[in-house]
Amino acid sequence: MSSYRLRSVIASIVAALAVALVALVAADLAYFIQNAQNPQVFAVYTEYFLNSTLVLFLFTAVFGLVGAFRHWYTSAIAGVVSGALAALIGTGLSALAAGIAFADLLAPLVGTLVGNNLIFVLGAIVASVAIAPRIHARVGLSEQEEVLRKKYVLVRRPAKSLQDGLVTHIERETVDVELAERQWESYVAALTGAGWDPVEVAPAGDLPDSVFVEDTVVMFGALAVLTSPGADERLDEIDGVEESLTALGLEVLRIERPGTLDGGDVLKIGTTIFVGRGGRTNSDGIRQLRKILAPRGYSVVAVPVTKALHLKSTVTALPDGTVIGYRPLVDDPFVYDRFLEVPEPSGAHVVILADDTVLIASSAPESARLIEGLGYRVISVDISEFEKLEGCVTCLSVRIR
Repeated sequence: MSSYRLRSVIASIVAALAVALVALVAADLAYFIQNAQNPQVFAVYTEYFLNSTLVLFLFTAVFGLVGAFRHWYTSAIAGVVSGALAALIGTGLSALAAGIAFADLLAPLVGTLVGNNLIFVLGAIVASVAIAPRIHARVGLSEQEEVLRKKYVLVRRPAKSLQDGLVTHIERETVDVELAERQWESYVAALTGAGWDPVEVAPAGDLPDSVFVEDTVVMFGALAVLTSPGADERLDEIDGVEESLTALGLEVLRIERPGTLDGGDVLKIGTTIFVGRGGRTNSDGIRQLRKILAPRGYSVVAVPVTKALHLKSTVTALPDGTVIGYRPLVDDPFVYDRFLEVPEPSGAHVVILADDTVLIASSAPESARLIEGLGYRVISVDISEFEKLEGCVTCLSVRIR
C-alpha cells in the first residue's frame, strides 16, 4: 500500500471514530440533561445507541475513503446520510433482537429520526462538517499533495529525429544524436542526485523537439496547464505529456487554439507569472492563462520577447526571486523588481533544484562563478547538442511543484 493510501485509511478511521464518539456523547448528554442529570442514564442510553454508533463509524469511514470530506457540502451530505442510516439500522437491529416484527417496525423506526435519534443524527452531521474534514487535512494527504511531496520531474528522451528540430534565431548546426543521448542521461542523473524523481514521458521518435518537454506544460502546484505550442509541428507532443500527468492524478487544464502558449515563455516567481509575448506565444494564449490562474491567486504579467525564442531563453530566476539575464537579449529588464546581469547567454538559464541549489549549463562558467558568489550551490551539465537547437537547461524538464 502506498504511503498516500495508508494515510488516507488512517485519516478515515480516526475521523470516523471522532464522528461516532461525538454523536454518541451528544445523545447521552441530551438524555442526561433531560433526566434531571441522573448519571444512571449514561449506561442505559450508551447501550441503546451502541449499534448505531458502530454503524455510524463504518459509514463515516467509507465516506472518508471515497473523499467525501474534501468539501463542506459533501461532508454535510455524508453526515446526513451516515447519521440517518446508522440511527435507523442500529435502532432496527436492537428492535429485531427484542422480538419486534419487522412489519411493525418501519413506521416507528422512521419516527425516531425526529424523536429518540434526533440528537444522535444532528451530532453526526455537525461532527462530519466541523471535525472530519480537519482530521483528513491533518492526518491524510490528497493524492495531488502526495505527488507534490514526492518531487516528481517530467523528462522525455531525445527522439532519433532530434537533428530535425526547429531553429529560429540561430544558424543550424549538425547535432550528434548519440552525444545528445548521453548528455540527456547526465542531465537526468543531476536531477536525481538533487532529490528529484524523474517521470519519463513516452518517447516520440517522429517528434524531433519532444525532448524540450518544458514547452508542453506549466505546473502551478497540483494544477497542470497543457500549452498550445506556437509551432504547429509540436502540437502532437501534448498527448504523451497529458497521459503522464493524468497518471499522476493531477488536475489538468489546457490552452486552446487560436491561443498559443509555449511553456518556455512562462517564468514563475512566487505568485507573479511573467509570460513572454513573442514568436511562440500570442495574446490569446496569455489571456487564457490569466483567466485560469486569476481565481487561484496568481497575477500574469505579459512582457515582450523579440530577441530570442522564448522568455526563458533570456531570463530565469534564482531561488530568492532575483531575475538573471543576458542583457543583450532582454527587451526590458526594468519589468522585474530585481535584475542581475550575467556575462554569458546560457548563464541566464537556471533550474532551481532546492532553496540553495541551481542547475546551469557548463557553457556558462563565468555565470556559474557569479551565482556561486551569491551563496548558491551550482551544478553544471553539458547540453551542447541541445543548445544547437536553442535549447537550455530549463527546456529539458518540468518540475511538479
